Parts: sequence; C-alpha cells; structure tokens
Amino acid sequence: MTCCTPDGEVQITGPTGIETDDEALLTLSRKLGDGTCQLEFAVPDAHCAACIRSIETGLARLPAVKGARVNLTRRRVRVTFDPARGRPSDLAPAIVASGYHTYALDPSQDEDGDPVLRELVRALAVAGFAAGNIMLFSVSVWAGANDATRDLFHWLSALIALPAVAYSGRIFFRSAWRALRVGHTNMDVPISIGVLLATGLSLVETVRSGAHAYFDASTMLRFFRLAGRTLDHLIREKARSATTNLARIAPRGATRLSPDGRRDYLPVDEIEPGMTLELRAGDRVPVDSIVLSPAATFDYSIVTGESAPLELAAGAAVAAGANNLGGLIELRAEKRSADSLLARMVGLMEAAEGAKTRRRRIADRAAAVYAPVVHTIAIATFLGWGLLTADWHAALLNAVAVLIITCPCALALAVPIVHVVAAGRLFERGVLMKDGAALERAAEADSVAFDKTGTLTVGRPRLIEHQDGGDEARRIAAALARSSTHPLSRTIAATLPDPGALDIEVTEVAGRGIEGRIGEDVWRFGSPAWCGLAGAPLPDATEVWLSRNDHVVGFFRFEDEIRPDAAAAVEQLDALRLPVRLLSGDAQRPVAAVAAQVGIWDAKAHLLPEDKMADVAIGRTMMVGDGLNDAPALRAASVSMAPSSATDIGRSAADFVFTGGALSAVPFVIQTARRAAAIVNQNLIIAIGYNAIAVPLAVFGHVTPLIAAIAMSSSSIIVVANAFRLRFGGFAVRRQAADAGGSARLTEAAA
Repeated sequence: MTCCTPDGEVQITGPTGIETDDEALLTLSRKLGDGTCQLEFAVPDAHCAACIRSIETGLARLPAVKGARVNLTRRRVRVTFDPARGRPSDLAPAIVASGYHTYALDPSQDEDGDPVLRELVRALAVAGFAAGNIMLFSVSVWAGANDATRDLFHWLSALIALPAVAYSGRIFFRSAWRALRVGHTNMDVPISIGVLLATGLSLVETVRSGAHAYFDASTMLRFFRLAGRTLDHLIREKARSATTNLARIAPRGATRLSPDGRRDYLPVDEIEPGMTLELRAGDRVPVDSIVLSPAATFDYSIVTGESAPLELAAGAAVAAGANNLGGLIELRAEKRSADSLLARMVGLMEAAEGAKTRRRRIADRAAAVYAPVVHTIAIATFLGWGLLTADWHAALLNAVAVLIITCPCALALAVPIVHVVAAGRLFERGVLMKDGAALERAAEADSVAFDKTGTLTVGRPRLIEHQDGGDEARRIAAALARSSTHPLSRTIAATLPDPGALDIEVTEVAGRGIEGRIGEDVWRFGSPAWCGLAGAPLPDATEVWLSRNDHVVGFFRFEDEIRPDAAAAVEQLDALRLPVRLLSGDAQRPVAAVAAQVGIWDAKAHLLPEDKMADVAIGRTMMVGDGLNDAPALRAASVSMAPSSATDIGRSAADFVFTGGALSAVPFVIQTARRAAAIVNQNLIIAIGYNAIAVPLAVFGHVTPLIAAIAMSSSSIIVVANAFRLRFGGFAVRRQAADAGGSARLTEAAA
C-alpha cells in the first residue's frame, strides 16, 4: 500500500502496515549467487500491456536494477537488483511513480482472499442494476414520453445513475487519474472522460428540462467495461493456480537421521546435501536424493507421468516430490530444495507464464496510440465547432458524442464475445475453456503433441497376459494380491476369482513384493529378482512374477488401455493437416507400441519435464497431457489441453479441460478455434468500419450523444449477433490419405 508523510514523501507499507525500510526489504529478498538480490512486489492495479511497459520502464531507470519482469497473471513484479549500487527502498517508489499501488511481498506468507475480484464483482453488480433500470426509463422516453413524464424519468435516472457511476466507475477513474498524474495515458482515460461528461451533460439537461439525457449511455458503458475486466481477472487467477498448487505439494520438511541415531525434524529449506533422511510410507521426498535402503518403491508420476510404481535399489537417484509407497526407508540428500525437481518445475512454469507474446506486444502498441488519437479528435471537434459557430454548448455536445461513439466497445467485444460463445459451444461437448486467448492460439496451432499415460491411454493398469501355474497357484496369487494395496495388486485381485479361505502367513517387503508361507512352501509375488530371477534384464512391459520356493510358476503382464477414439482423433488431426507426435517418460517399446496403434509415427520416450517443455516450445504446438510432469510443458506450449482425469496441477496448467474422456475433443477444439478466428476477423472489420463511418459523422455534428450511445450499442449488438453464428452449423473434417513416408516411419517406430 502507499501513503504520504506530511512532507510529501511516499512510504510503502505491506499488508500488515509495517514500513518496509532498506533492512526489512533485504530481509524479504532472495540472495542470488552473483551478489544481487531478488524481490517481489504486488501490483494489484496492473491489468494490461501498458501497465507492464510503464512498470518495467520505470524500474529500469534505477541504476541498481538489473532486471524487472511483471507477471500480469499473478499481479506481481520480480525485481533483480544490486544492493551495492542503490537502496532497495527506491524500488517501490519507482513503481508508485509509474502510477501503481504496490507493497513488498513476504515469501513466507500467503495472501488471503482476492480483494480485487471482490471489488470488481461489487462494482459490476451496481453497474448492472443501474443500467437495467435506467434502460427501462429510456425506453419510455424513446416511445414518446414528454414534458413532465419525461422530466420525471430523467430525474429518476439521475438518482440511479449518479451514485452508480461514482461507485462502479471508481475503478476506471482511479486508473485514469493515476496515469494522468504521472504524465501517462491509458484506455481508461478517454472512457472516463466520456462517461463523466455524458453524466454531467445529462444532469444539466435534466435540470433544464431538456429533451435528451444520456444516463443510459454512461451506465451501460460502465457495465460492459466492468464485465470484461472481471472476466479477464478470473481467467488470470485460474492461470496462476497451476503454479500455486504445484508449490503446495512440496514437502514442508523431513526427519533427519544423525550419525548418533538421533532423529529430528528439519524444514525443507534447512536440508543440506549429504544429510541422511528417513521417510515413512506416504511421505514425499523433500529434495533430490539417493536411495540408501536396499530397495524402495515410489509413485514417480510427478517425474514421468507413469502410473506404475517405480522400484529403486540402493544407490539410485530419486527426485523431489516422489511419494514413498513402501515402508521405512533412508535417503541421502543430494541437492538443496531450491535446486530440486519441484523448484525447477515451478520455475519453468513461471518463466513460461511470464513470457511476452506477440499479442501482448500488439496490445502494448495499441494502448500507446488509442487514447491520444481519441483525445485529439475530441479536442479538435470541440475547438473547431466552438471557434466556427461560437456555440460552445453544441461544441461540447459534439465532443462528448465523439468520445462516446469512438468508445471501443464493439472493438473490445469483437474478440471476447466470440470467446464466450465458443466457450458455450465447447462446454456442450464437454470441454472447459479457461483462457479466451488460448482459443486464438489453438487456431494457430501447427502441430499437436500427446502425452501417453492418462492421455492416449486411460491411466489404469490392465492385465493383458498371465500364466498362473494352475488352480493352486491362481488361488495363492489372488490371496497374496488381496493382502496388498499396491495398484498392480489391486488389478490382479480384481481379475482373479476369490481364493476363499487359505491358511497363509503373508509378509510384504517394501520395494520387492509379497511373501506367503503355507506349510513348508514359500510363495513370492513381486519383482523378478525377488522371485528368483536374479540378473534378469528389465522387462519391456510392467510385470509381476509368482514363484514357489524360488522357482517361477507364473507371471502377470500389464499395459494401460488405449482410449477407444484415440486413433480416430489422430486421423482427424491429420485431416486438419496437423502433424502429431507422442512425448512420454515411459520406455521406448511401450511408447512405440501405443504410437503404432493410434497412428502416430513421431514418438519420443524417456523424456523428463524439461525435455517435453523444450520440445513443445518449437513452433506453435498444442500439448495434450495430464500429469504433474506435464505441467511445465502444458504451460510452455502455445496452447494446451488436459483430460478431467488429470492431476490438479495438470488441469490448472491447461487452457482446455475435456471432461468426457473422448480425445475427439482435441480436433473439435481446433476446428472451433479456427471458425472463431474467422468470426473474430469479421467482427474486427465491422468494428473498424463502424468507427470509420461514425467518427466523421460525430465530428461534423450529425450525431447527438444519445444517437452516439445508440450507435455504440448497435455496433456492439451487431458484433454479438455475428459471434452467435458460431453456435450454429456443424463442423466437417475431410479425411485425407496419409502420406507414404508417414506410414513407413510408423512401421519403423513400432518395430
């Protein structure tokens, strides 16, 4: 927050009201290895590309600042500075000088609630109530009410409009005033001036019993602008939840095992490389580590996205975030928390989120041009009419008409209304769209990349082959499987018949399998080495073995079921001339097998999150994935989709979520996006053509403020009506033959 001292000096205070002086700011900053520091400030008022430019430019003027990046989604600015070259307390005033409230963020505390959203919703409700009621009075006036009846309706409109404009418009008035105070301008300036002048002139006309008042124009303008800004804020808050949720799954600490056998709990930031850590079943690995126990079993889906548990022997590396599925194990920390896998994934997502896109740069330039042009035309109209006719009242009316008729409502609605209609169309097909801008990016996608497990497949292990050694072995395998909560054991237990009552003593050995004793016989159920196949090569598929007294009597082989329409979806994407590739953390052979079955010839295996992110960053890729390990790639891709069965992080990072489980949603989204892009272009032509015709009419005095408001509303209605064409008409995909080279490469990949 900001406040001023009696001598006019600006002070910056945080949410708790504590002054953040140099020492306090250094305490809140993160120390980097090169002697510089990194500090984050909240900038809740930032909402557009012009805001980014103003804040970053203002900070760049300070000699101590090495770099500044505004994250518009999180409403934050991260500043890298050199304490030796300047005071950290100079940073916040530089942001304030750009026209924005700010306060330093304490990384150890979470911000509660969303005050910006609450303010927007309240203002939107007031503007909607006022606009609806004033329009009722305006319809009566338009229908022919005159004299006392007309004056009564104007006064009733004034009683509603004046407090509503003051309350709901303060968000834009505040933004316009801050920009003007520091010598800048933004899109809120001409709109605010037009609303204030229209409201003031309407009040004057009401007092004079004039025929026209323009309260409806000012309130409707407020409502549409607030609706757009509220929608934008909600979209950005959903986008930031992916990074927030990923950070929340990180362990808070772990038990350290001292050389003398003493155990004590350490916060994750205090864990140093070389420490011995002890994990119980269900604990997540706090930092990248080395396994010290003879064997350990982990849920490693955060790294590979694969649902099958991973068995690691002593000396194997295990990444932060992996979940211990076995018993008590020991690890040796290899990295600090800031350098571990989870921290890298959060960093990758934030870096992708903060990247400046082509549209953001275009919006930046538009923000710099629009307001000055509108102001210039309005002032020229006012001065021209006043000097030529000496009728300054008419000159002011014409200037207000210019400000209102050039309101970019149609231009502003040209894109978002299409996104709203497209969102409804997609929702009917079980697809949720979380970012309207993603629809534009989907229309421009030049390739599609799929994850394997949970995306092309359903994400549940399925028993595909087994040899159980007869009835006795089958009963014992079922009994052993029912004694374990292991996912593969549950699949086997659900497949085999009930073994009935068996006098069997069962022991589960973490990381190896299950042992059962019946009389003198020892039955084992688990990994090849555990069942007597020591030195056997790693299997090509997920397998569980059954042995009796170290002699193998059976095995169970699993695979994940491919989604029924996966091949059809790939064929539709091929018909849309979109190359398709498969990116997976699984082994080469199962990846190639799935690729062959669904018709993908470009398949890559053994990929880490960084590898997937680098792959999708090439071109304009649509990434379709579901796991935690896919989250950075989902965020880094030009556009992304995830099934509703995905992890919370995967769903939050994706631009689209399809709920029905059918991969036909992927080509449907692209088809919808392409048609939406065509309608957006039509709307832009309509909006630009409207201004090209309407502005000269207003400048030459052929338009009153009321007609300007009607024209503005009419242009918006035309744009909305055109957008609704997206709801009608089907989508057809013409199938085209695959090229021979693709078929040959597919066969090669399957081999």
